[in-house]
Amino acid sequence: MDFIEKAKIRIEHWISHNEHHQEEYEQFAVELENAGRKAAAKHIREMSEFTRKGTESLRKTLNAIETGGH
Repeated sequence: MDFIEKAKIRIEHWISHNEHHQEEYEQFAVELENAGRKAAAKHIREMSEFTRKGTESLRKTLNAIETGGH
């Protein structure tokens, strides 16, 4: 397996990992709100958005690798 194939596998793993964390963040934000901690929930949602943006960057990276983009 060459470097590019390994890189694609690694990035796909990171995308999956990030998506799982983002789901957890959203669920935790709801739990914080239910516990009356709206400000804390807001910060967790910000973290979720950062994760979403990071995942989007990883998807763009994967696309660039797959299409040979420079």
